Amino acid sequence: MVEAILLSRNIEIAGKSEDIKSFDPELAKECVVIDFTTPSAIRENYRFLAEHFKAVVIGTTGWNDIKEEVFSCFEQSGTPMIWASNFSIGVNVFFAVTDYISRMLGEIGGYSPYMIEMHHCHKKDAPSGTARSLADIVDANMDVKTDIQSVRCGEIAGIHTVGFEGTCDRITMTHEAFSREGFAAGAVEAAVRTEGLTGVHEFKEIIFKAE
Repeated sequence: MVEAILLSRNIEIAGKSEDIKSFDPELAKECVVIDFTTPSAIRENYRFLAEHFKAVVIGTTGWNDIKEEVFSCFEQSGTPMIWASNFSIGVNVFFAVTDYISRMLGEIGGYSPYMIEMHHCHKKDAPSGTARSLADIVDANMDVKTDIQSVRCGEIAGIHTVGFEGTCDRITMTHEAFSREGFAAGAVEAAVRTEGLTGVHEFKEIIFKAE
């Protein structure tokens, strides 16, 4: 899907590799990497990415425990990096809405949050990176530890529901991805926006930044 979107936007594809360390180092200096791999691959390769490529876009999740180490490596290497637990534009709007509502409820009190996330049976991490990001937002705003329930079944592209349970009512919000195309489109947009960028940025900081 990433390849198809690159072609539709007339962006040159320098190459694809299951072993990024075998990529031509001279060519790498002029390339932006779009990484959708596995948590173990990121742990093994992030330093190589930072030291060899022009810029890096990371959509892989499951490395949150070494996040500061990864960020520091990219900062020290001077390689711009855009990361996200989810590159869907709709999900990033969902993050913003969740932040707004949970801040309001955190100030008012009387509500308990919960979350249900559903994905295809091939997904390796649970909870999803998106669910963890949503929970981080809610937890910070409401001073709680959000309960997350994960479902892995069939070919579900991704459904995230955030609920707030009160004594008299319930508030629920759901984002459903119809396919993984939205993730790919957002990642390509991030790659384009690395031009002239410095430092490490979360995708939502870039996509919603005031012009």
